[in-house]
Amino acid sequence: MVLLAQISDLHLDGTERARERAERVMHHLRSLPTPVDALLVTGDIADHGAVAEYQEAARILAAPFPVLTCPGNHDARPALRSALLGEPAAAGPVNRLHLIGGAAILMCDSSIPGEDEGLLDGWTMHWLAETLDGLPAGTPALLAFHHPPVKLHHPLPDAYTLQGERELAALLERHPEVVAVLTGHAHTAAATTFAGRPLLVGPAVTWTLRLPWEGTEAADREQPPGIAFHVLDDQRRLTTHFRVVTS
Repeated sequence: MVLLAQISDLHLDGTERARERAERVMHHLRSLPTPVDALLVTGDIADHGAVAEYQEAARILAAPFPVLTCPGNHDARPALRSALLGEPAAAGPVNRLHLIGGAAILMCDSSIPGEDEGLLDGWTMHWLAETLDGLPAGTPALLAFHHPPVKLHHPLPDAYTLQGERELAALLERHPEVVAVLTGHAHTAAATTFAGRPLLVGPAVTWTLRLPWEGTEAADREQPPGIAFHVLDDQRRLTTHFRVVTS
């Protein structure tokens, strides 16, 4: 069994509010009686893509378990690499494979520099295909990136979904070892399907999306930050639990 936590959309911007909410979530995760095997952070770590924001993120996200990240549309690849990952600054997609407890976690870059829409570009799609092809037989895989490839029935996230979803669906059809797709971006916990796989949208840390039937103001800033817990069992079945962190 593999136990993963997922958080998304921290939007660290140097304010006390953003910092306190992110620190609250990380304190909760570090205090669990049973530690998670890894934490996935699915994009929009920084709000403006500034080096100082990633320096703050590096401090807040420090943990006794692996912390796996991918960029969102608010992130800047060079600053994320240099200030958060400790790598040379570079403008190319930030794609990483992590092997956690016998499972392959592919953290993919769906950001388009300077744009709010998402895309797994040609380089990333090639990396995905090669990486999945190279996994040992029987290895379950999870794909994680920022932009959901489906509509979520709210005009705000639905205006900035993942482009090229047909190419991604075709890749998944060739790779049955992919158990599920995990995303962020929408600021609301959601569960649906994509290409016959579970698609789980992680809740946001910064604010929660108010759905059309809940009111006209999109951002509910009073809701507490959220966490998703994903349990991948020995039968390659994924179970997800959503929680909020009130203190």
